[in-house]
Amino acid sequence: QVQLMESGGGSVQPGESLRLSCAASGATGSLNMAWFRQPPGKERSFVAAVSGSGSATRYTDSVKGRFTISRYSAKNTVYLQMDSLKPEDTAVYYCAADSSGIATIPPAYDYWGQGIQVTVSS
Repeated sequence: QVQLMESGGGSVQPGESLRLSCAASGATGSLNMAWFRQPPGKERSFVAAVSGSGSATRYTDSVKGRFTISRYSAKNTVYLQMDSLKPEDTAVYYCAADSSGIATIPPAYDYWGQGIQVTVSS
């Protein structure tokens, strides 16, 4: 059974940075991994994803140029570097993993972390 553990969330002011980490355990190969987020009262939405090899990435338009997803494949660990944070980035961020490909919709992912809060406020 694959388990995902997120870390690195917190509260920052607009314009500051945070780095989220997600470590996968129990996997037998490289997983495609992604980040989703869910603001209060809204649906969970796609943020970024990286392929198992690390050669392909995808981002939602609102974070392009500000967020960077990367991975340490040897340990199935993925990172989300978030720069120039805005109040609208405030949400619970979820790590997700799947073995079949990069996707942007939650039902495509089999494994999920518990979520971690990111708050951007002055």
